[in-house]
Amino acid sequence: MSDIDKLKSTISKKGGIARANRFRVIFTPPKTSLLNLNLETIISSAISGNFSAKNLINNPRDIDMLCDSVSIPGKQISTIDYQAEKQSIKIPYGTLHDDVSLSFILTNDYYMKTVFDNWINNIVDSDTYKVAYKKDITTDVIIQQLDEQNTPIYGVKLEGAFPTTMNEIVLSNESENTIQKLNVSFSYDKYKPEGALSSTGSAIRSALSIFG
Repeated sequence: MSDIDKLKSTISKKGGIARANRFRVIFTPPKTSLLNLNLETIISSAISGNFSAKNLINNPRDIDMLCDSVSIPGKQISTIDYQAEKQSIKIPYGTLHDDVSLSFILTNDYYMKTVFDNWINNIVDSDTYKVAYKKDITTDVIIQQLDEQNTPIYGVKLEGAFPTTMNEIVLSNESENTIQKLNVSFSYDKYKPEGALSSTGSAIRSALSIFG
């Protein structure tokens, strides 16, 4: 058997090749971040005859559909140098993890922008500068790698996550056919790898948390 055939056989036994475009991001922002109290939007919906009570609450399930890209964050072992006899050796003492960046497609109602405007303002009020209790402004973010049947094959859960940076949105006359996107960075407390079954369970709990 040639090396190519061996490689194909190994890939086949492992279920195929993981694809970068097969992923899902699931999280439920704090409930106050989902309120849509934009008066102009409410009036516009009422005039068009499309207004209902559902217009006042943004649907967290739309987040998965609008997330355009995400990276499974890296992880690093923290070390200190220790001088042992005539050589220096590294001693591990902890871990560091990177912030995670997510990109969202912006729709004409600026749905994702509204969600993160509310969320960030709830963290630090832009008028009073009052800082919220951390438990009130954090959530768990679940990132899943999917197979061709959209079944999770690997996942990570980022516990105690909250947005720290919402990047600028560039408007330009030269970008007529450019899809507008919003890039947001999250910090978090804990990074937990999850298997397929555990990740599915976490996703279900996250989806149900909006009703809790």
